[in-house]
Amino acid sequence: MTELTGIYPALVTPFTSQNKIDEKALQKLTEYLISKGVDGFYIGGSTGESLLLSGEERKEVLEIVHEQVKGRVKVIAHIGCFHTPSAIELAQHAASIGVDAISSLPPFYYKFTMKELQHYYHRLADEVDLPLIVYNAPALTGISFNSENIEEIFSHKNLAGIKFTSYDLFQMQRMMQKYDKLIINGHDEIYLSSLSIGCNMAIGSTFNFMPEMFLEIKKNFEQGNIELAKKLQGRANEIIECLTKAGVFRGVKGMLDIIGYPCGSCREPFLPLTNEEKMKLQEVLKRNLL
Repeated sequence: MTELTGIYPALVTPFTSQNKIDEKALQKLTEYLISKGVDGFYIGGSTGESLLLSGEERKEVLEIVHEQVKGRVKVIAHIGCFHTPSAIELAQHAASIGVDAISSLPPFYYKFTMKELQHYYHRLADEVDLPLIVYNAPALTGISFNSENIEEIFSHKNLAGIKFTSYDLFQMQRMMQKYDKLIINGHDEIYLSSLSIGCNMAIGSTFNFMPEMFLEIKKNFEQGNIELAKKLQGRANEIIECLTKAGVFRGVKGMLDIIGYPCGSCREPFLPLTNEEKMKLQEVLKRNLL
C-alpha cells in the first residue's frame, strides 16, 4: 500500500477566458505548491469542479498535473461519478498514467443503500490495483459514513482509507481506533484539532493559496508549540470564515488571483466574484497570511 501522509492541496482547475482548461496556469500553480513543500495533490475533487467537467477534461487535468509533478510528490485522482462505468474508466486511466491512489465520492441523489454503495466501491477496487480512498462529504452528498457503516466497504483489500470531510471529530477518532486505515482530515478549519487525535494527513481547498500556514501549524504542533499552533489556526480560520461567505470554491480562486496565480472563475452555474467580495478577500488575506 502506498504510504500517504502530510499536506495535499485539493487542486483547483484553472480555466481560460474561453472556459477551457488553462494548462499553463495549472502547471504554474502545481510548481508553486511543490516549492512551498506540499506532500502531494488531490486532483479532480470538489475544489477542482470535477462534476462540472467532462470525462475527457478530467483526464486532461490529471495528465497535466502528473506530468508536471514528475514523481516529486504523490498524486491522488478523484474519479467519482454517478455512472459506475464512467468511474471505472477514469480509474483505469488514472492507473495507466501511474498515480499513487484513487478516490471517489459515493454516488448520491438517488439515496442508494449502504449495500449498493459497498458494491460501487468494491467494483472500483476490483478494477484497478491502486489504493482507493472513500470521500466522505455529507454536507455535499447527504451520505454520512461512520465507524459502523463503513466496515463492509473497508473489507476490500484495496480500500486504503477515507477522506473525512466532516466536523465530527468523534467519528474520525473512532474510525482511527477501529481500523488500520488512512483517515484523512478534509476540513482545513479543524486541522489542528485533527492533529491532536493523531490524524497525520489532510486534503484541503485553502492549501491552494496558503499551504505554508498549515505546514507551520503542523511543525509547531509537533514541536510542542501549541499556543503558536492555535494562533496560526485562528488566523487561517479568519480567512476561511470570509471564504465561506463568498463561497469556498469561488473564494479560493479569488485568493489565488490575489497572490498572483490567476486561475479564472468557477464554471457556471457558479457566478464570478463581485468587486465587493474580492475586496473583502483581499483585506482578510492581508491581515492574516504569513
